[in-house]
Amino acid sequence: MDLDQTVQIVGALLILTGFVGAQFRRLEPHSPLYLGLNEAGAVVLALVAGAESDWGFLLLEGAWAAVTAWSIVQLLRGRGPAAAG
Repeated sequence: MDLDQTVQIVGALLILTGFVGAQFRRLEPHSPLYLGLNEAGAVVLALVAGAESDWGFLLLEGAWAAVTAWSIVQLLRGRGPAAAG
């Protein structure tokens, strides 16, 4: 397995760790740990996608990272999650 594949797997595992933790009610979806796992994984995968000119994947992971970053900023400002519509 080459370094690129290893980095992709690490990024995916970061995101999946948060997701699985939330599904099994071990993590709250707006907790710092959940958001941190999502942000780290999305940034890693977005960087790989950009380096490989994989534009669809870059759009997905870039948006994921941006939305998660916004949630982290809101959390740091003491604001709760957006209300469900």
